[in-house]
Amino acid sequence: MDREPNDPVIDALRRAVASAPDDVALRVHFGQVLLAAGRTAEATAEAAAALAVDPMDGGASALMLATLRGVSASTSAEPSPGGSTETGATADGPTTVADDTPSFDWRAAEREVEHLVGPAFVYDLEHDEPVPSSAFSVEDPGTRFADVGGMELAKQRLNAAFLAPLANSELRSLYGKSLRGGLLLYGPPGCGKTFIARAVAGELGARLLSVAITDVLDPYIGASERNIQAVFEAARAAAPCVVFFDEVDALGQRRSQTRSSHVRGMVNQLLTELDGISGGNEGVFVLAATNQPWDVEPALRRPGRPDRTVLVLPPDTPAREAVFRTHLRDRPLERVDVGVLAQRTEGFSGADIAYVCEVAAERALMDSVASGTARMIRMDDLLGVLAEVRPSTRSWLETARNVVLFGEDDGTYADLRAYLKKSKR
Repeated sequence: MDREPNDPVIDALRRAVASAPDDVALRVHFGQVLLAAGRTAEATAEAAAALAVDPMDGGASALMLATLRGVSASTSAEPSPGGSTETGATADGPTTVADDTPSFDWRAAEREVEHLVGPAFVYDLEHDEPVPSSAFSVEDPGTRFADVGGMELAKQRLNAAFLAPLANSELRSLYGKSLRGGLLLYGPPGCGKTFIARAVAGELGARLLSVAITDVLDPYIGASERNIQAVFEAARAAAPCVVFFDEVDALGQRRSQTRSSHVRGMVNQLLTELDGISGGNEGVFVLAATNQPWDVEPALRRPGRPDRTVLVLPPDTPAREAVFRTHLRDRPLERVDVGVLAQRTEGFSGADIAYVCEVAAERALMDSVASGTARMIRMDDLLGVLAEVRPSTRSWLETARNVVLFGEDDGTYADLRAYLKKSKR
């Protein structure tokens, strides 16, 4: 028989469990007390709750096994035709019945407690889970231009060419400007094109759908094209939305440079979606970033597509100072002058500066390990790394110089030409 509901010990334990529901040891103890009191169903519930918190807890597993045995015994035990089946005594003296208990019936035990806890595993090969309608999801960028240190020229270009016409709804309506557009960001690697794209989405008050080549490329025929279609379907459903294609030269290669029908099919599908043939692109903005704009299919830059280009150059002095502060913020420093560091890193990309900070921290760490005493990151650590590191943008600028001097000049690279002339390259 169960004890009365107002048992003071059980009531006290119940209050303790309610105040600490994730304390597995306390739940197991409470379950043991309930089981000893004959309150098997309540003990089973506590065992199930403990296993839900920690499925590997041995005490909770043992409690569940004990409660299951108690349930099984109470529902299936019947008097033996010959009397007691336990060890006892007769007139002739004590007798012991041989232990011929059958193996534990787990299926019967699960049926007993299926109303309290669900099964650990489910095998249902006939009813597969439905495939999600889209594997691509949008996000809130959470970044604005105020979060981008320096780079005022790039911000001005973006405002003039892209943001200002779209932000003013009255002027947009007056001049019949569609709420759609495209922009191609290009420049050396590691200079913040992806970060600026997030800031553009934040300035527009739109959500962001970032797409890499690995999200689209598929070895099976037609699958890559379906993935591109899924990207734009997800963007249209979430409009206003910015679709950001990183390394677009890999996805939208020049068709004249490839003989692969697979690549050509991807480019054709991308052009179709950009034109909005399969669905209106109102409220869908396309940003693309590349280190190799000269390898991008020219048709991608036709009017109505990402037809405007913005050059994202290596960070200027204020931007370099902001990058140094960001990557040194949570590290132990001693008399570090980020202004001097910014002056000495002309031509460095943001990724180069992050690498300088990382190597300087490693130097201080190794010295601390060797001496047994932790020390701060000093200015000489950073200057020592700068003496050994060269900006990674140099090779890109050399390639860009050859394109500007000897390639086709349709005005696309006017900003790049001006920068190379100013920097005497």
